[in-house]
Amino acid sequence: MIIFAPLKNYKFIVVMIHKNIKLALASLLVITAVCQFTESNIGNGISLILLALLVILFYFKNEIILLAFLKLRKQDFPGAQKLLSKIKNPETSLIKKQQGYYYYLSGLMVVQTNLNQAEKHFKKAIALGLNMSTDLALAKLNLAGIAMTRRRKQEATLLLNEAKKLDKQNMLKEQIAQMKEQMKRI
Repeated sequence: MIIFAPLKNYKFIVVMIHKNIKLALASLLVITAVCQFTESNIGNGISLILLALLVILFYFKNEIILLAFLKLRKQDFPGAQKLLSKIKNPETSLIKKQQGYYYYLSGLMVVQTNLNQAEKHFKKAIALGLNMSTDLALAKLNLAGIAMTRRRKQEATLLLNEAKKLDKQNMLKEQIAQMKEQMKRI
C-alpha cells in the first residue's frame, strides 16, 4: 500500500508498508465492516470491504514494483532504481513472487554496469519464480549474454535454447538470433 505525501509541483513520496501490516490493516477493515453491517450501516460496510480489497490487492501486487515497471516502460532507469531502493529488505517485505520480480528488475538495472551482480540477481529471480514466461525468457537471455561474455559457450547455448522455448509470442526472436550469431564468433 502506498502512502502519498504531497510536495511542491505535485511530486509524491512513496512509503512502503510491510506485508504483515497490510494483512493486519485488511483484517481490521473487514472486522470494522462487519460491525458496520450489524449496526445497519450498509454503505459504510461496503466501502470498508472495498477498501480492504484494495489493501489485499496491494499485498499481492506490490505498489513499488508496479511503479518501477511503469518507470521502466518510460525508459526512466534512475527513477526505477530509486523506487527499488525503497525496498530495504525484500525477503521480509515481499511475498515470494514479488521477490522474484524485485531481483529481476534489479538485474535489469545493473546489467550494463556490473555483470557479477546482474548474474546473481537474475539467477535469484529465476529461482524465486516469475509469473510471465516472457519475463523468464528475458532473464535467461540476459544470463546467456553474461555467460557468453565470460566465454562459457555451453551454458550460454543452454540458456538461449531455454529462452527460445519460453518466448511463445516471439517477442525476443531478434535478440535470440542476434546472440546466436555472436556465439558463432566465440
